[in-house]
Amino acid sequence: MPEGHTIHRLARDLNRDLKGKCVSASSPQGRFHAGAKTIDSQQCRGFEAFGKHLVGHFGDVDVLHVHLGLIGKFRPTSGDPIGAVRLRLTGPDEERNWDLRGPMVCTVGPPDLAESVADSVGPDPLRRSGKSADFIDAMSRRRIAVGAALLDQKVVAGIGNVYRAELLFLAGISPTTPANQLSSDDVMQIWDLASAQLRQGVKLNRIVTVDPTEVGSTTVRAIPRGDRLYVYKREGDPCRRCATPIAMSEVGGRKLWHCPTCQ
Repeated sequence: MPEGHTIHRLARDLNRDLKGKCVSASSPQGRFHAGAKTIDSQQCRGFEAFGKHLVGHFGDVDVLHVHLGLIGKFRPTSGDPIGAVRLRLTGPDEERNWDLRGPMVCTVGPPDLAESVADSVGPDPLRRSGKSADFIDAMSRRRIAVGAALLDQKVVAGIGNVYRAELLFLAGISPTTPANQLSSDDVMQIWDLASAQLRQGVKLNRIVTVDPTEVGSTTVRAIPRGDRLYVYKREGDPCRRCATPIAMSEVGGRKLWHCPTCQ
């Protein structure tokens, strides 16, 4: 499932192509015909992200809500639609389309839909409105393992399985530590790391958490694909910092990788 950096990057790219323009909307697949018709020929007032949720504003009142889920894709294309395209958005130049396939959620509603989406998630480290104090408070009320709490979108928006493993490694925190037993300094460190790593993810359009000097690269962009992460899906491989084999366990119902020594 795409994590928060992907959706914020998607909102940025959609705004670059469509914001302020009259947009054609269609549903080549046919399953979203009514929704597409509602926003067709309206001006796009912009897209924004709330964690893993994408919200688009059209005309004076219409709001598009998209959640990609596990298999959804929203990508720029050209030419005729290929496959099951739920929604196609096209700017006035008609040279570039944005095709949405396989979303978990795709709906159009009134202005309060955007408010409902915003209220459904916790603080987003990539939004100016995201407050670390809200994150600290939410963590203090969770008795579950911190590795499970970070997947709760009401605790913090946009963190998924990759970032939770990498953030906990960078913070030096065991994923099984109860969230409410962490100090406020520990929680604040996680928040600051999330903000920095997610922003880097938006910039690079991929997750890279490793310090390039630790893998012999000159820049973050130059790090090879297999060296971009510290622990995620590296079970049995030596930790990049202490050489202890990376361990894998299940936390919050999902696999989680960590270093038994560094964390």
